[in-house]
Amino acid sequence: MHHESLAMGLFEAGCVQFGRFKLASGAISPLNLDLRLLVSAPAALWQAAGALSEVIRGLPGPDGQPTRPPLAFERVAAIPYAALPIGVALSLTIDRPMIYPRKEIKTYGASRSIEGHFEPGDKILLLDDVITKGRSKIDTIALLEKAGLIVQDVLVIIDRQLGGADALAERGYRLHSIMTLRDMLDILARREAINPELYAEVLDHFGK
Repeated sequence: MHHESLAMGLFEAGCVQFGRFKLASGAISPLNLDLRLLVSAPAALWQAAGALSEVIRGLPGPDGQPTRPPLAFERVAAIPYAALPIGVALSLTIDRPMIYPRKEIKTYGASRSIEGHFEPGDKILLLDDVITKGRSKIDTIALLEKAGLIVQDVLVIIDRQLGGADALAERGYRLHSIMTLRDMLDILARREAINPELYAEVLDHFGK
């Protein structure tokens, strides 16, 4: 299991930031997750790909056997922009092709909304860095399904536990994550990367 080393790798790469951060909603948060920085941290990026591949293949139980069947899919679809380098690393690790939906459709050339080769009916694993409410995942799934692709599973590195899993489940999609926000904070506190006061403050803020 790569959870502990990955949590520390994300922290050391500056992807886990503590302070005062203004969110899109206007609220102030003591924590900011910026996994876009993984593109400049190859060791942590490789750790993330390895941990994601464990989830895909079925996490091993105490007897060494998978605790559930491996995820079934033919292509990885990475959501821009944070998940693009993660998707490339994962694609190389598991030897599966990657596609990605464009944020803006080009008005010239092929004018594609989805980059990469695929066929209608292909099963897609949707990949992103984190999940909060799940809105961006639901919008991306709609785009992929419009192109005839089949989405059942969504995979992220960190689940913030703020309703995203439930929002996906209500629409028939399954969320998988390497770790929850609480998992990550527990590891950072145990490894003394953050002090007990900061740990308690962040947990209190997010109601964990």
